Amino acid sequence: MLHAVQDHIGWISPGALNYIGERLDIAPAEAYGVATFYALLSTKPRPPRVVHVCDDIACICSGAESICAALESTFGPPGATTAEGATWLRAPCLGLCDHAPAALITMAGNRPSACQLAPVHAHRLTAAMTSDAYGGGPPAPHIGGTELRLLRRIGKIDPESLDDYRAHGGYDALREAFELGPKRIIDEITASKLLGRGGAAFATGRKMEAVAQAPSRPHYLICNADESEPGTFKDRILMEHDPFAIVEAMTIAAHAIGAEQGFIYVRGEYPLAMQRVANATSQARKHGLLGDNVMGRGMRFDIEIHRGAGAYICGEETALFNSIEGKRGEPRNKPPFPVEAGLFGKPTQINNVETLVNLPAILIDGGAAYARLGTPDSTGTRLFSLSGAIERAGLYEVPHGITLGALIELAGGVRAEARLQAILLGGAAGVMVSPDALSMPLTFEDARAAGATLGSGVVMLFDESVDMMKILLRIARFFRDESCGQCVPCRVGTVRQEEALERLARRQSTDEDRARDVALLNEIGSAMRDASICGLGQTAAAAIESAQTRLKILTAPGPK
Repeated sequence: MLHAVQDHIGWISPGALNYIGERLDIAPAEAYGVATFYALLSTKPRPPRVVHVCDDIACICSGAESICAALESTFGPPGATTAEGATWLRAPCLGLCDHAPAALITMAGNRPSACQLAPVHAHRLTAAMTSDAYGGGPPAPHIGGTELRLLRRIGKIDPESLDDYRAHGGYDALREAFELGPKRIIDEITASKLLGRGGAAFATGRKMEAVAQAPSRPHYLICNADESEPGTFKDRILMEHDPFAIVEAMTIAAHAIGAEQGFIYVRGEYPLAMQRVANATSQARKHGLLGDNVMGRGMRFDIEIHRGAGAYICGEETALFNSIEGKRGEPRNKPPFPVEAGLFGKPTQINNVETLVNLPAILIDGGAAYARLGTPDSTGTRLFSLSGAIERAGLYEVPHGITLGALIELAGGVRAEARLQAILLGGAAGVMVSPDALSMPLTFEDARAAGATLGSGVVMLFDESVDMMKILLRIARFFRDESCGQCVPCRVGTVRQEEALERLARRQSTDEDRARDVALLNEIGSAMRDASICGLGQTAAAAIESAQTRLKILTAPGPK
């Protein structure tokens, strides 16, 4: 209901909140609490047209600050309303890092619309502020790799055509799933040693088995498509260019765990992905591939799509549950774990897009064959989002075990033969590594041994033209903004972390003061890591700490 009001008039008025409270029989304060939690929803008057300009890490390196400066000089500060009924706002990562700098344009009204633009320049966004003459969305993604399995259909099929998907092997795996039955599906997934691709790297087969055996009913299945990690765009590309694969994979997983209802939680900043996934579920339902009798096999399963509203924290699984339930997207304490008490308090399997789309290939080839890809402990292929100072930014699929240097060379190497300064692995919640790490094999075990992480598959390069202190400050601001504020270590720690970094960035203090601030950052990081409720606080200092320990950025004499 909040989305409907926002889409229609551009903001959520007090009268609308009162009406929603009356219709849903909840207190207006509760509706207000939810509305104010999400960045894409506004409880203050806002014009119909809003231009969201990404000023996150990849876009900063591609000129986002100059774009923001041009918009401010022409139209006023962020949030100012123009005579044409438009405004512009700074935005966190929009998931278009491969085409940075990027923007998102939303238009409220009787026929609301949203459009992603990338790459953008100041004149293009100036046109977007005054008219619809700003062109279409981003260009087609660059796809590469050495072992295309998950990406094999992208660029070769019409993503809106079920017939095209079927002509390229679509739904062969679901037929195989019905032949195998739930137990053997789980056995094959377990044999594949598939680990989650969202960052936690939990064994997918174990999760499926736990939900399948849970006595409480109903069981739920969730595809976590709230891809908000700065630097990550793999799930967006899968949703936009191979959406039927996600629907088929979810149907296979539902058959295995005994779920009759599934949910896809799509990031609010992904309008095209939302449209493509909605079309895929609609066509699947129309052709008997979702609904009361899937494929005529007596299986009941359907998928409901939920649109996020701009909250990084909703990528955390329990915060996502609360969001689907219509609450503020705040994480829950664990235990109980989702496999026991997840969505609506029932056993729930939740995986991200990349994890799920591995399931069809595993059933077609067999779990043992899948396990032979990659390394013994990191099986299969992996999607990596390469951006920054790279020659060919894009999405790359390679077997686990390829070295970081080989992956970068696959993408053409460092852009314009510049000297590499640092690499961010895993996104804002990941770690910084130096060029010395180029020989590191990209596996879960090798990353752990090196004190790094693969996270969600981000590989962002920074050459020596980049002021790394500005990057660290942007990461700190990101976590300060995105902290849900529920627990003290994260709510206070992210603010104090940014303050200490700002003092260090000014480089006007004595060596003693600088040493004190570095020690303070270490203490803040330790407190957030040990005492925060969820992964946001636990990883909010990871990139900053690693930048100091590996690159000595915080104690460097000046901009690098």
